[in-house]
Amino acid sequence: MLSVLSVVLPIFALILAGYLCRRTGRLGETAASELNRFVIWLCLPALLFRATALASWEEFWHPDFIMVTSLSMLAVFAVTLLYRLRSPRHLADASIDGLSAAYANTGYIGIPLCLLVLGDDGLRPALIATLLVVCVLFAVAVIFIEVGLQVEKSLHHAAMKVLVALGKNPLVLSPLLGACWAGTGVDLPEPVDKFLFLLGEATTPCALVSLGLFLAQKQQGPKEGAMGLVAIKLFVHPLITWLLAYYVFRLPPLWAHAALLLSALPTGTGPFMLAEFYRREASVVSRTILLSTIGSLITVSLCLYWIKA
Repeated sequence: MLSVLSVVLPIFALILAGYLCRRTGRLGETAASELNRFVIWLCLPALLFRATALASWEEFWHPDFIMVTSLSMLAVFAVTLLYRLRSPRHLADASIDGLSAAYANTGYIGIPLCLLVLGDDGLRPALIATLLVVCVLFAVAVIFIEVGLQVEKSLHHAAMKVLVALGKNPLVLSPLLGACWAGTGVDLPEPVDKFLFLLGEATTPCALVSLGLFLAQKQQGPKEGAMGLVAIKLFVHPLITWLLAYYVFRLPPLWAHAALLLSALPTGTGPFMLAEFYRREASVVSRTILLSTIGSLITVSLCLYWIKA
């Protein structure tokens, strides 16, 4: 429990910092939105581009682990999406809900936790999972959101508008450009690499402070549904991963343990950033992030007990 607390407590501290800054008037009413736009247009694209540009595909090619991680998160996304559409709920909002249930905080919590529990060998599965979450899952959610926002009756025109919107989206474009750069085999120039590194490092703290700023504002939108998303993220997601990792694909112990541990993590800030970026209701998402982070103290501890048993 103490090892989990040591990783999770800084998250609450950053959220609290944003909350207090807004409550005391140190930052204004538009601070949450503007800080989030800074993350969306600068920090996160830099992080995604650098992560894919520096990736060694031979080193990170572990197809069974990739399948387990991808199938579990996409299954959770799809099930949540279909469930929320029955409400009824707009496709864009249901897509953000699906992302909230499947988007594990692998970067900020997963990497240090895997290093702490599994040693240096735990870094590779954590990095692979992070790339899958921020590139694959994020891209899928953005596609569904863009489709939901189109009002064209013509399928051809709607598809073209979606493609154009995706081509302009920094969260889709940056990892694709990074992958193209990696394919050239050319190293990033040192000043460029440092620039991208500094911007990328600002992603998590800025996103968490932005979340705190948002939580400090008077919540106008609906709050129901957050507990359901938290339950799916903290219990359904690990259960699906457990079945796939240990019984379907039968991963080696290190990789199976890492997959289970990473799936039990709370919701990251990605869904909140998308909700703010697309001007969708973010109250459910923000509560999901906060409550799942608190609840993860239990689920991650249970997974640690299972791994060490």
